[in-house]
Amino acid sequence: MSSAATSVVVEADGGSRGNPGPAGYGAVVLDSHDAVLAERKQFLGTTTNNVAEYSGLIAGLRAAADLGAREVEVRMDSKLVVEQMSGRWKVKNADLAVLHREAKGIAAQFDTVSYTWIPRARNARADLLANEAMDAGTADPAAPLPPDPKAEHGTKAPVAAPQSPGWMATSGAPTRLLLLRHGQTPLSVEKRYSGRGNPGLTDLGRTQAARAARRFGDRGGVAAVVTSPLARAHATATAVADALGLPVTEHEGLIETDFGDWEGLTFTEAAERDPDVHAQWLADTSVPAPGGESFDAVRARVEATRADLTERYAGGNVLVVSHVTPIKTFLQLALDAGPGLLYKLHLDLASLSIAEFYGDGGSSVRLVNDTSHLA
Repeated sequence: MSSAATSVVVEADGGSRGNPGPAGYGAVVLDSHDAVLAERKQFLGTTTNNVAEYSGLIAGLRAAADLGAREVEVRMDSKLVVEQMSGRWKVKNADLAVLHREAKGIAAQFDTVSYTWIPRARNARADLLANEAMDAGTADPAAPLPPDPKAEHGTKAPVAAPQSPGWMATSGAPTRLLLLRHGQTPLSVEKRYSGRGNPGLTDLGRTQAARAARRFGDRGGVAAVVTSPLARAHATATAVADALGLPVTEHEGLIETDFGDWEGLTFTEAAERDPDVHAQWLADTSVPAPGGESFDAVRARVEATRADLTERYAGGNVLVVSHVTPIKTFLQLALDAGPGLLYKLHLDLASLSIAEFYGDGGSSVRLVNDTSHLA
């Protein structure tokens, strides 16, 4: 290995088709000129996304160590792994704690290690390897499974109790996010882009909020009410919180997409104003509106918000009042779905959707776009 390559970049990824389901990881080691120095991939059998992502990180760090690297920059599209390895988030899941310690032990061999979150679109090389590993593993049912990480450390891995809906087996009680879209505003009446602008609710919007409040007030069982700070969401959340006798907590991560120069325009007006950019924006989630925010950026903050809420209110029911794009993104994360969901899923004003997230990385969607309380 040349001295110029003592500083390397590790790109790593992992995936699970079903979460838990058939899983695999991929990792690439690059030099400062973006040349590939090493590649790693492996099928993992049935496990979760988070375990696969950590496994990809470990493989990438080991490959960098084998090459004699001294300085390593890790780039991953897993916010959880990046934040936990950076020491900003705690590791509560027992299986992930084992992998976290293993990754930390390898990282200690280097002079410096940094961890950077990147959008999924910029992690294509590692993602491709992970998918190749999953393809190969699912095509060969006899493919060997790797050793259980807990077995390597002398402890017996527990058998997870099947507590999730349907056929999936997950452990522990989920954090259930009750995703309520805000009520009607003047801009929603005219079907205009409404991002960081701050219109209030219409009379109908206030009625919708009151009916949502009655639904939740009659039911109870909500641990907290968390809302986007924008007026239309805050007013909707306040109506429900008052019915529940709970305070309202604002969270910046729940704010709507910043549509920049398209704020207040209709779809047609935005397309006529910036035809090329508008077409690119519809085709590529990494492209922002002029002066605004991309859907990839929204996903990053919603993913961080999900981690925050599931840690803060672990095992509880949390009413989350937000906007179209963040709610769709929560559902996208729970379903492990691609970006097409953002364009194909319809959410009515004041509709309710429910997503559940388990501590072991499992997730499920219980409800989508329910408006029965508005009838």
